[in-house]
Amino acid sequence: MDRIKKTRKRTSILTYWTLRYIIILSAGLLLTALLTFWWIQQEAMNNRMQTTGLLAQEIADRSLTSDGTMQISPTLAKLVEDRKRFFKVSLEMCVIVTDPAGRLLFSDPPLTQEEMHYKLNDTLTDARSPEFKAAVAQIQEGSETLGQVIVLQSKRSLRHIPQEEILFFSIIILFLIILSWLTIYLLSGKLAKPIQRVAAAASQISNGEYNIVLDTGAKEREIHELLVSFQEMSGKLQQFEQSRAVMLAGVSHELKTPVTSIKGLVHAVREGVVEGDEADEFLDIALQEAGRLQRMVADLLDYNALTAGIVAVRHDRIDAVPLLSEIVYQWGLTQADEVKEPVLELPDKPLFVRGDPLRIQQIIVNLLNNSVQAAPPGQPLQLTVRLTAISQDYAELCIADDGPGVAPDIRDRVFEAFFRSSSKQSLLRGLGLGLTFSRLLAEAMGGSLVLGEPPAEGCTFVLTLPLQP
Repeated sequence: MDRIKKTRKRTSILTYWTLRYIIILSAGLLLTALLTFWWIQQEAMNNRMQTTGLLAQEIADRSLTSDGTMQISPTLAKLVEDRKRFFKVSLEMCVIVTDPAGRLLFSDPPLTQEEMHYKLNDTLTDARSPEFKAAVAQIQEGSETLGQVIVLQSKRSLRHIPQEEILFFSIIILFLIILSWLTIYLLSGKLAKPIQRVAAAASQISNGEYNIVLDTGAKEREIHELLVSFQEMSGKLQQFEQSRAVMLAGVSHELKTPVTSIKGLVHAVREGVVEGDEADEFLDIALQEAGRLQRMVADLLDYNALTAGIVAVRHDRIDAVPLLSEIVYQWGLTQADEVKEPVLELPDKPLFVRGDPLRIQQIIVNLLNNSVQAAPPGQPLQLTVRLTAISQDYAELCIADDGPGVAPDIRDRVFEAFFRSSSKQSLLRGLGLGLTFSRLLAEAMGGSLVLGEPPAEGCTFVLTLPLQP
């Protein structure tokens, strides 16, 4: 049964961030506006009730004459209207003046005794009434109550906010939303551009185009580091691709040469082109070529196994002095007369290192052979092997020669895989994995292998191994 794959629609950073930001911002500002409106209404109601109380007290003071009696002023209605305009209170205000017995003496707007009782009972006795709130002021002469002034104000008018203020506040909220959206839009666009360039460059790399040029002049540190890192990565990939092509060509050539030679030599013997001693000589040459081919394949397999981490390296406690003496002695037995006997500079006391004796031998023999291979033909070569403890944690083994040394332009590349100098390419056949493999072995034992500072003549390789107390 065929499955229908539903491809999820992807959105850009610009759309994704701006849309969600505007939704979250609008919801947050709307909630803030509602809470602010509620707070403003409460403050407005409290302030207007204080104003209403002041008005009630003023009317009570004006209703008391100088001789201590209560008298309703003929201008009281005009006073109430003036105070409404001055304090900007609602027209829904009701002013009531009564005597101590509760009889109506004055009301604005005019009310009957029954209407007054109904309104006061509804306001003063029912605390849950949503319609009016009252401010009461007593008309007193000393301790005697002559009457009271009651000013009623509707809750709706107390909470009323002018349309101009609502419009102004709404404009501010809308302006903040637009300004915030514009800010996130510009920031998202600025962030999206370098990501788009990196994505386009990654697409080019996936198509095999490694020559990528990016504008790394971004002001933001993180974006600048991203662009620079991607630029460097593309350069490394281009270099690795070129190295891979050169490596494949070199490996193919180096493996093809002995195979072709072996095939030609064996074919000549089998067809009877050569006979007798000459045939035996041809077979000996074929065996030598087969041995070289076997060593190159072994080097390639060892290198791949070590880089993959599947080669076991031991960490034994080793007395380095007798081990180095034995390694150099065995190596010297296989060398020609033009190689002088190596000079050993070893400490008088035992020096114990931690490592694998077989791997240490591989490294030292490879370094000694490299010195011999780099020496000019017919020129005696002097090798020096020096072992010292450089600290409480590490020992240093220096292998120096008095040969031609390493050219300055290739010093940084001697440990690259499959790299060989032009002189070795013309004189020797190999894959160029010896120094690379030796460095990997040294690092696997917890040490290091580097090319020492160039002496007056020759070259020096420095092998560092951890000490074992």
